Amino acid sequence: MRGYHMQSRKRKKKSRRSENGILLGSIILCVVTLMAITISLMLVFKYRAVQMENAAVMNELEAIRMDETVTYTQTEVDALIGRAVEETAQSTAAAVTQEYLDKMKELMLSGESTVDMLRYFYPDEIVLADAGEYYFFPISEELRHNTYNPEGFAPDEDQVMHYYEDGERISHKGIDVSRYQGKIDWEKVAEDDVEYAFIRLGIRGYTEGAIQEDEQFEANMKGARRNDIGVGVYFFTQATSVEEAEEEAAYVLEQIAPYEVDYPVVLDVEAVSNKRARTRDLTKEERTQYCIAFCEKIREAGYTPMIYGNLKTFMLMLDLEQLEDYDKWFANYDEMYYYPYDFKIWQYTDKGKVSGIGTDVDMNISFEELADE
Repeated sequence: MRGYHMQSRKRKKKSRRSENGILLGSIILCVVTLMAITISLMLVFKYRAVQMENAAVMNELEAIRMDETVTYTQTEVDALIGRAVEETAQSTAAAVTQEYLDKMKELMLSGESTVDMLRYFYPDEIVLADAGEYYFFPISEELRHNTYNPEGFAPDEDQVMHYYEDGERISHKGIDVSRYQGKIDWEKVAEDDVEYAFIRLGIRGYTEGAIQEDEQFEANMKGARRNDIGVGVYFFTQATSVEEAEEEAAYVLEQIAPYEVDYPVVLDVEAVSNKRARTRDLTKEERTQYCIAFCEKIREAGYTPMIYGNLKTFMLMLDLEQLEDYDKWFANYDEMYYYPYDFKIWQYTDKGKVSGIGTDVDMNISFEELADE
């Protein structure tokens, strides 16, 4: 029996050593992974800093245009990580300060994404990640900036966002709807303190290019107006020429003629990922000219034009310098918008809940009264 107990104790010790070894191995693996990510980010920062120094020299010769951006593919980032392994011993200590490393570690441990960390370390640039590439846009002082105070935003118990100045709420609660919300009880929507609604009027198909009216457009227009909810409309564009953009505007004007539309008429500009999309290969300049063509037709008819989009829309797809004359409706679903330029409406979630609507609904906050007098 004594021999059995001794063997048993040996097996237990061996088991504990094995468990400790696994635990230690896991810790080492985590540390190595953390170091690899840290090093890759450090090199991106370092490489970007060199580029910024070069840009400073070029600034003395000519002003950098907003659309001059720098991109990195995933392959390039992987290559940076590979070089980091060889350079770490000589350059890590000199490349960054301890404070810099501590902040990076704090952000990583808090679960921040790579793009969130890049945005923290480059506050004077707009950082955008799309399709495996990272873009850095110098913030232009030539464009109007919004003046909203981040501390003035506060959601209520129903997660409806409000904006306050000097303790007074100045924002307005709105929604936007389409056929995807089905049949809506607009009386209940009005009772839920919704002040305005943007109603999808229609779309242009992204493959065949046919213009189609939204199935719920008429019912939504009549229901909102009957319950004294302010109304604007939006049209999803897939125009591939100035002529098509003007055709879309003419169609919109014809459809809204029977109704009182007191909020802006909006052009919805979004990327379509489908390889068959007819707008897939349009340039930034082309898209911009089509926006102008649409908005000018709407303005000539006496309505207020507006452009809807997200960060990709406004930074990659359109030239904002040419679109300063038109109001913007910005879509961003983070806790706080990430956009320095002027916008009139923030679409802050697509998971909102409103009485009278049986599905999730887009929620919007505006900072002034947008209805035409």
